[in-house]
Amino acid sequence: MSGAGSACTVCGGRWPDAVHRIAELQESTLYLHVDQFFPGWSVLVLRRHATELFDLEDDERARLMNDVSHVARALKLAFDARKVNYALFGNLVPHIHWHLIPRLATDPAPREAVFAVSHDPVRLPSVERVARIARIRARLGQ
Repeated sequence: MSGAGSACTVCGGRWPDAVHRIAELQESTLYLHVDQFFPGWSVLVLRRHATELFDLEDDERARLMNDVSHVARALKLAFDARKVNYALFGNLVPHIHWHLIPRLATDPAPREAVFAVSHDPVRLPSVERVARIARIRARLGQ
């Protein structure tokens, strides 16, 4: 890859961890976030390099938003979420990627943004991670 994408850690394949890969969608790849303090927290990563939504062609952006909506619905169903939070920042990783976080009835801080909730990261054992990924895939229809 040349240009701005050549220095991108995502485009260079260094993030996110492939063992957390859930599915390939139209414009993006879905991964289970390594920290599962909020069960089902997932990251949807655009497959090509771009840093801003306005960098995308209209039809590409529409397909990406369909991916986001499809994943959000799957996470809501898979985890019986009261609400799904969406975050698109790019300050730390300048590559379009959405954090999609199901907020459950058991949420320890339902009125706070997940990034503001102090917690020890929850890293799932392999068996639990595989089961959680399968649970999400089933709701995605994959």
